Amino acid sequence: MPTSPFGRTVCAMVTPFDADGRLDLDGAQELADHLVTRGGCDGLVLNGTTGESPTTGAAEKTALVTAVAEAVGDRARITAGVGSADTRQTVELARAAEAAGAHGVLVVTPYYSRPPQEDVAEHFRMVADAVGVPVMVYDIPARTGTRIEPDTMLRLAEHPRVAGVKDCANDLLGSAKVIAATGLAYYAGSEELNLPLRAVGGTGYVSTVANVAGPVLAAALDAFDLGHTAEATALHQRALPLIELMMAAGLPGTVTAKALLGALGLPGGPMRMPLRAASPDRTKALLKAYESTIAGQA
Repeated sequence: MPTSPFGRTVCAMVTPFDADGRLDLDGAQELADHLVTRGGCDGLVLNGTTGESPTTGAAEKTALVTAVAEAVGDRARITAGVGSADTRQTVELARAAEAAGAHGVLVVTPYYSRPPQEDVAEHFRMVADAVGVPVMVYDIPARTGTRIEPDTMLRLAEHPRVAGVKDCANDLLGSAKVIAATGLAYYAGSEELNLPLRAVGGTGYVSTVANVAGPVLAAALDAFDLGHTAEATALHQRALPLIELMMAAGLPGTVTAKALLGALGLPGGPMRMPLRAASPDRTKALLKAYESTIAGQA
């Protein structure tokens, strides 16, 4: 197992649904096994926003963790997204995820209410106090409306179970300062920063794109860690067109990931409203970018 409690090359896995929009646990097990066996992933994040957590219920979230834990066993670390805008509900979800077999929990900053920094810190502390597994804090101010400031990260790092960060703040200087001052495992949450964050001491990534192109993303980190920086750069650059089309071209990553999974014959299924399927033209463009990215990758 990796030295980090969350893994290194981590996929933010979609939640498969069947044709009627119900949770597809068999599909989830098949996809999880594929990602771990052939997809370059040593960790999975379940029930994140890529997993459509805003539209799945607590019982569905628990069932998904239980099923995937059964499918992958000790071959990968399972981190369960438990974030909500309500601290009490987040604690309940975290305890349920731990009981279902998650190795860690992912906790996003409370959204919409925009609490001050000390309240943000206390939210994470209360969750970390309530469970016995490591906590990854999720800093994504563009979605939540509130940044976890570097000074707040330094205080959170003092808690024995706050062990990692999914970093979507797009502040490489701030992240580098926290990495240098703490033992927190930092994960790029924006794929274009996978290699830059690793270069300043990051641990790895938590990636939506890894649902379909995990081997290429992992190979870039592997090459970098072996000192093959030109190869790492080339692999990183090769993935950029797919990253841009999946994550920065107007559709949520869940939609683009499921479009590609469907085209590749892998479980994904439909989205739940308000998300809707990608158009045939968009799916065709995604598939072309995917094929260019994985060309020549063993």
